[in-house]
Amino acid sequence: MSLGSSIVKARKDASFTIDELSAATSIRLTLLREIEADDFSHCGGDTYARGHVRNIARALKVDENVLLKHYDLEQRVEERSIQALLVENSVMRQPQVSRRVSWKVLIGISLGSLATVGIAQIIISNNSATSINKPLLGISTLPSASASTTATETASPSTSVSASASASGSVSPSTSFSPSAKVTPSVKSSPSPTSSKGAIAKPRSSYSTGTGVEVIVNVVRAKTWLFVSDASGRTLFSGEVPTGESAIYTTTTRLDLKVGNAGGVDLQVNGKKLPSIGANGAVVSVSYGANS
Repeated sequence: MSLGSSIVKARKDASFTIDELSAATSIRLTLLREIEADDFSHCGGDTYARGHVRNIARALKVDENVLLKHYDLEQRVEERSIQALLVENSVMRQPQVSRRVSWKVLIGISLGSLATVGIAQIIISNNSATSINKPLLGISTLPSASASTTATETASPSTSVSASASASGSVSPSTSFSPSAKVTPSVKSSPSPTSSKGAIAKPRSSYSTGTGVEVIVNVVRAKTWLFVSDASGRTLFSGEVPTGESAIYTTTTRLDLKVGNAGGVDLQVNGKKLPSIGANGAVVSVSYGANS
């Protein structure tokens, strides 16, 4: 007996119609018919399909491990990584393979850099040697600087340069410099700024297609995947919500939520905090209206 046939038998044994089972599990009627026909192609991936099977087992009060084992034997073909599942559900893009740089290119770049540095050092050394070999006749420098320090300076330099030329054309320069300076520095220090640290509250994210129904999702225990849509099928949010984040979703008539980790979140609907909607790792679909 296939998994779909087992679900049909369990539903009839529990005296459930397919409409009643759909209402009890929040699974769409068309999707539930496909599951009973062993068609799991529209469940949104292996994780969601297992979550639907688990919710059906709980609603019919049968052993969920038996149905899940049956599912694994019939439907699961291979074990895939979380990354492959996220790509399949259009949550992330296929990562591109990074190109490796050849070691020959790295050696070429290193040699080129060394050659450039060596040539630069030679040019600087030659320029320095040329400047040193030039005769120094007279230099007078008056430095002045202003910063956070103020200073009063008194200087009386006297400089005299005399040169005598002989008949052979040689020059004998003589230079005398006698400075006398008095510096009285005065440093003004400005007080260092003080800062006060305060708690910065993270703003809540808000998604709305109208007013009338409000659902607040608080991810307090573990991160989860979340899909939120309204009665018209418009998507308000689809993606991963990290631990510690919260968001507000509002619409006019009804909000449909699919939570990938029901045990990690708390829900507040129209101002009322709800009890836990499921266990850790459970995929749960719920709907709320204006009277919820």
